[in-house]
Amino acid sequence: MNNPAGSANPANRAIPRVLVVDDEPDLRELLELTLVRMGLDVDSAATLAGAREALAKSPYALCLTDMRLPDGSGMELVETIAREHPSTPVAVITAFGSTDNAVAALKAGAFDYLSKPVALDQLRSLVQSAVQSSRASSERSPARATQKDAPGRVGEAAGDVLARLLGESSAMRDVRALIARVARSQAPVAITGESGSGKELAARAIHSCSGRRDAPFVAVNCGAIPEQLMEAEFFGYRKGAFTGADSDRDGHFQTARGGTLFLDEVADLPLQMQVKLLRAIQERSVRRVGGMSEETVDVRLVSATHQNLAQCVALGKFRQDLYYRLNVIDIRIPPLRERRDDIAMLANHILKQVAPELHLTEAALEKLSDYDFPGNVRELSNLLERSAAFAESDTVDAPDLQVASAEPNAVPVEIEAAAASARAVNGAAAAAAVAEPLAPIAAGPSLLSLPGSLPEHLDSIEKEIIERALAQTRYNRTAAAELLGITFRQLRYRMQRLKIE
Repeated sequence: MNNPAGSANPANRAIPRVLVVDDEPDLRELLELTLVRMGLDVDSAATLAGAREALAKSPYALCLTDMRLPDGSGMELVETIAREHPSTPVAVITAFGSTDNAVAALKAGAFDYLSKPVALDQLRSLVQSAVQSSRASSERSPARATQKDAPGRVGEAAGDVLARLLGESSAMRDVRALIARVARSQAPVAITGESGSGKELAARAIHSCSGRRDAPFVAVNCGAIPEQLMEAEFFGYRKGAFTGADSDRDGHFQTARGGTLFLDEVADLPLQMQVKLLRAIQERSVRRVGGMSEETVDVRLVSATHQNLAQCVALGKFRQDLYYRLNVIDIRIPPLRERRDDIAMLANHILKQVAPELHLTEAALEKLSDYDFPGNVRELSNLLERSAAFAESDTVDAPDLQVASAEPNAVPVEIEAAAASARAVNGAAAAAAVAEPLAPIAAGPSLLSLPGSLPEHLDSIEKEIIERALAQTRYNRTAAAELLGITFRQLRYRMQRLKIE
């Protein structure tokens, strides 16, 4: 059970070995017993010096260390392992209520953390994830790991996902390398970037490069869930909890158990839900709607937003404590206009998928490289799909792209008038009424005909105005919302209500 450091039997080399560092004999013994019952070999040390000596003698699949040691701190050990033993995951054990220390340890390179008193189910879950991550790292091909022309590739499956983050610009190389580095950790990751830049693709790459790759990846659009249903959607509910709850149902946290929960557009979460999400992150447990007890959930959180979360915090729209919990590691996806050298590669790749028989001329590639792409990669994809649909030969030339008159900042007079009216009355229906008067009836040109249904008539005009705004902004919903004088969330609600794809 409590083996001396470095005394592994050669016959047992296939058994993962864990190093426990804690000066409390009772806690150390509890951890050792639990790990041995999981089929692991265990070494232990009571001091920072003893831990360093053990690490120098034997490789470990995981190091568990207390934050307070007689001759130093667990943070020093985290930094030492990150520097000298990068393939060894390290988890810290913190005192109750010291989550700030845990967050600092995660930023320093810790794999995960546990709070005292240690919950054995959380310990087992953490150890399983760490051992799996360590095994995946040790099985990595040296040739693949040292490839300079493929930064960030950590395995065949992971490399396939990372390869979808196309681009040879320094910015995209840095993104891929950062994803590969942070994937081994359990620290929450916040992905920022403009709409259409590839935030969800980056989140999937983090999951695929991690030890959780065989578990579910659950993506949730936080802005698309009605506020009154959020708690049930995230945490699940019990049968009879409310009208229509005919059976127990898992929430997103339960569905993603053991894997990754991706919170897209996290800035759209209402404040009340932010409080509940914060508690779930801190306690690592959730309570179903209508449930009497909490259940432990093991998920890694990756969040994304096109908004500036720091500004949202300053404006009181986003909780500061939740911001610090989610933003342990930040990854910024650069917009397409900041990596113009990648546009030709992306365009050829997308067109090959859409219409393999077509190819882009040099003039077309040059025009694409000169365009700013406010909708980023999503806009590029839509543009090429449209061009391929109308292609009359086996080439797509510059005029076929229909971007000659595309000026992202230009606003048609009709939409400008509609947006001004919308801002004045805070409603797109009023804007539509100004932009498009009712047609006169034949019997009397001075009179206006009345629609059979006013709500349907206003909906049809509102839908037309929104579709024109989307077309003008190349389907960049953020820009379209600003153009119409409404919020992004209001636009998304209207698009869903009016069934605008």
